[in-house]
Amino acid sequence: MFSHIGKTRTPRHNLGIASLLSFVAGLVNVVGFFSVQKLTTNVTGHFAFFVDEVFKLNFEDAVHVALFVFYFFFGAFFANFIVEIYSRIRENQIYVFPIILEASILAVIAFTGNYLMVEDPDIIAYSLLFAMGMQNSLVTSISKSIVRTTHLTGLFTDMGIEFSQLFFYREKKRRRRLLNSIRLRLTIIIMFFCGGVSGGVLYEHFGIKTLILGSIILLGGLLYDFLKIKYLLLKRNRMS
Repeated sequence: MFSHIGKTRTPRHNLGIASLLSFVAGLVNVVGFFSVQKLTTNVTGHFAFFVDEVFKLNFEDAVHVALFVFYFFFGAFFANFIVEIYSRIRENQIYVFPIILEASILAVIAFTGNYLMVEDPDIIAYSLLFAMGMQNSLVTSISKSIVRTTHLTGLFTDMGIEFSQLFFYREKKRRRRLLNSIRLRLTIIIMFFCGGVSGGVLYEHFGIKTLILGSIILLGGLLYDFLKIKYLLLKRNRMS
């Protein structure tokens, strides 16, 4: 799911990582918004608010909003920087550190969130935006830009294009490729929705500690990949 890079990836691998990470993104999106009333998985809305503050000449508020955009950007930059470093050392482990760091950020915010909501709620927004920027950058790198999981605008656009193409392309190979792509995008949308609903329901009972679930899912994905690789290596050694 994580460890297959580039040409070794299959639609099944992309489906797996899309399901896991889009669920986490949906969860973070809702929990972050309920906690601090800020968008924490994308920057489109923040950029609109930034322009609005600039036109109102509220430059201090504009800089404040711009920091939300910056932290998402910095998360994407940082994740890809790590990917480039690890790709020159052990390419099949490029995903390990960014995923562990993202899981750690969610866990730290989960346990300190109630305090931060009183003292400085923007730290929560900055941290979650950084984590989601990392996630989006990492999954984009791993899947070669096929999968993105933190926002839905582009997904609905691409899916609308692909649905329209089904009416014009009759070649079996092309239609199969389109159907696989539509299936992937639908999976991301559905799992983002499921993550959001789960986050909303659990927030009623656990508050910001709901983010622990996102951390567990991320670490569970790493453990699954680790155990699967160990199993395949053991199986290969027995056959040789």
